[in-house]
Amino acid sequence: MKKEECFYLGKIVKKYSFKGEVLAKLDTDQPELYENLDAIFLELRNNLVPFFVESSQLHKSELLRIKFEDVDVEADADAIMKSGLYLPLDLLPKLEGNKFYFHEVIGFNITDKNFGNVGVIKAINDSTAQSLFEIDRDGTEVLIPMNDEFILKVDRDNKTILVKTPEGLIDLYL
Repeated sequence: MKKEECFYLGKIVKKYSFKGEVLAKLDTDQPELYENLDAIFLELRNNLVPFFVESSQLHKSELLRIKFEDVDVEADADAIMKSGLYLPLDLLPKLEGNKFYFHEVIGFNITDKNFGNVGVIKAINDSTAQSLFEIDRDGTEVLIPMNDEFILKVDRDNKTILVKTPEGLIDLYL
């Protein structure tokens, strides 16, 4: 399984017991969806390795307590500490309407209600306080905040997103 075929679910953050159980911090708004998994891919030395789940349960709401098969002692848990957790993309719940996953809209065209065609989304920058669409407009980078008030329509069939940005925002880049 390649990383591109998976989504990041979270990270193992600490050991829970001397029997190899670990706690994972999940990067999701709905942790309960991932409580009864059979297997998870762990990122070990830049490879995704499948691990079978013996048992798992939510622990203090945002943490998932996991007992993996063949991880039976503290030393085994130490070996997987800080590993990223990944699942195949087809296990992502489908989103409707104007909600979307960041990876899903890469390559979509952005059109502004007033400006017209802006360009193609090449990436999402989520390292700032507000996530940004990074748009390629004929070699020029345009950044548009991913604000719910700006996003009017996500059209998955035509791979377009209609936005209405404040007047002059796009002109700043051109």
